[in-house]
Amino acid sequence: MITRKSRAEIEVMRRAGRLVAEVLAMCEEAIRPGVSTATLDSLAERHIRSHGGVPSFKGYHGFPASICVSIDNEVVHGIPGRRTIREGQVVSIDAGAIIDGWHGDAARTYIVGDAPREVRDLVEATRRALAAGVAASVAGNRIWDISAAVEDVALPRGYGVVRPYVGHGIGQAMHEEPQVPNYRTKSRGIELAPGICLAIEPMFTLGSGDVETRPDGWTVVTRDGSIAAHFEDTLAVTEDGPVVLTA
Repeated sequence: MITRKSRAEIEVMRRAGRLVAEVLAMCEEAIRPGVSTATLDSLAERHIRSHGGVPSFKGYHGFPASICVSIDNEVVHGIPGRRTIREGQVVSIDAGAIIDGWHGDAARTYIVGDAPREVRDLVEATRRALAAGVAASVAGNRIWDISAAVEDVALPRGYGVVRPYVGHGIGQAMHEEPQVPNYRTKSRGIELAPGICLAIEPMFTLGSGDVETRPDGWTVVTRDGSIAAHFEDTLAVTEDGPVVLTA
């Protein structure tokens, strides 16, 4: 079932989204060579809980941490732990928070130090694909318009588009209907209307978009070992256009 949120409910989601944005900003500042992924997770959980929130991810279907930290060829759902970040790595952080029962969800990809031009271009293109998807999230458009806007950033550059993992509706559950693919489908999907809230999250790779899950049951990696990037924001469709709630 697809729900439309009231202005009051969207304001609570904005509070949750702002908390997620703060977590991502704190992680960006903390990421450097030698820092463990567990340290980033601890930093995020402390901030969320100290501001009256609950981490969306911790315990979700058994996930053991408060954020996902995915490195290089890891696309999503990387589990924080003892490993430390190294110079030149690509680090994607996905964070979620709940305030008064309402969710915010966002992700960013960071480059630690220097990296080849093709890697920097991939990260920037994935960020721009998110912006294109957000811009297409206007009342009267359909899900297909968002999908097309995202895919149109990837296709001319030959990037792989990860298909098994897509954007989604969000509200009192982290994952609600509708699904928001990052590629064109045969169906144009629902018509967007004020009050619909979505999490748009393009995932591009430097190679094939084919992925597989590691034996830990969570970490999704590119099958060909290519570098991946992931960006995500939560937004609300309004009469005046899309409003990003995780800004």
